[in-house]
Amino acid sequence: MNILILGGGGREHSIAWAVMQNPKCDKLIVAPGNAGIAQIAECASLDIENGAAVVNFCEGNAIEFVIIGPEAPLAAGVSDRLRDAGLLVFGPSQAAAELEASKRFTKEICDAAGAPTAAYAHFTGADAARAYVKTQGAPIVVKADGLAAGKGVIVAETEEQALAAIDDMFGGEFGAAGAEVVIEEFMTGEEASFFVLCDGETALPIGTAQDHKRVGEGDTGPNTGGMGAYSPAPVLTDEIAQKALDAIIKPTLAEMARRGTPYQGVLYAGLMIENGQPRLVEYNVRFGDPECQVLMMRLGAQALDLMQAAAEGRLAEAQVNWAHDHALTVVMAANGYPGSYEKGSTIKGLDNCGEDSFHMVFHAGTSEEDGQIVATGGRVLNVTARGASLSQARDRAYAMVDRIDWPRGFCRRDIGWRALG
Repeated sequence: MNILILGGGGREHSIAWAVMQNPKCDKLIVAPGNAGIAQIAECASLDIENGAAVVNFCEGNAIEFVIIGPEAPLAAGVSDRLRDAGLLVFGPSQAAAELEASKRFTKEICDAAGAPTAAYAHFTGADAARAYVKTQGAPIVVKADGLAAGKGVIVAETEEQALAAIDDMFGGEFGAAGAEVVIEEFMTGEEASFFVLCDGETALPIGTAQDHKRVGEGDTGPNTGGMGAYSPAPVLTDEIAQKALDAIIKPTLAEMARRGTPYQGVLYAGLMIENGQPRLVEYNVRFGDPECQVLMMRLGAQALDLMQAAAEGRLAEAQVNWAHDHALTVVMAANGYPGSYEKGSTIKGLDNCGEDSFHMVFHAGTSEEDGQIVATGGRVLNVTARGASLSQARDRAYAMVDRIDWPRGFCRRDIGWRALG
């Protein structure tokens, strides 16, 4: 099977790595890819948000299956164009991708489905939003309604922070994503990620993970796209996962189908868990990043079979074969991230890390220049390891971090702290 993966980050590197383990994969192209992906697959320059261009590329390269990594092509309707052209696609339609593209839409779906989530209000202007915050008080959560690359959520601990966030969003800080704002109740508890494959009818859980959003150790400092993750997440017990499936995921899928927009792809539910009860924080319509990296390390070659089953409507006959192991990934980021950061610094020592089914460095923001790996993004590397225990996976990951020579990068040293104590 000739396969195309759209995207060029650590998530897509890990998907490519898993797909390449499967003998079903004859040829793999990743667009645009990165320096790490280029070591295992062909990379192509392609506007992945242009559906017509992606269709033409697939036809010119005899592509049979397209896996869409990031949310932007999904929100742009690329999956619809590919399906219209008769191609097999893993990823929801543009209409179904509204579950991530619009916070307001997700809240409306939850209301209709009776899915437990935070109380909220929706605003199209700053004055009404500011007045609402003054009546509700803090802490409170202010969210840009649209896609903001994982950075459009402000957990305001004070009323002043919330008002500033409202002004920033309506003032253009997040572009069109902040033209509308959703303000939510601050939920207490422990947050975890639940990943479910969907084929329009069947929902198949494929794993849990916990991300570390804050830039600093002990979960301090500003939010980021994610500084590390581990899988499985102990807080998401089998019992709580089943509650989330029955009370949140399945009612959501039923409501989407009722509206004529059945959901196919991976549905990533961010959950807040308190006293054994899950509530929805948000949906994402693609794999999390860096949660995908730990899931792919644990799934391996079967990831391709499962994604294909979802795309072909065969999830009812599929099953996930988990090894009873753990995986942990540490994000190495450029100094200054998530603020302004330098690009172009050289990364050395990657050859010392050794790469196998238990140790992988997934590239997130790299390119190759004159035979050297250089940093091109904020989050640059995902240093990932598996182990029989979470502590073993952690120790293996940090041993790899210590072999990487990149003085202009940094990482958190406490990934997994909630589970490890």
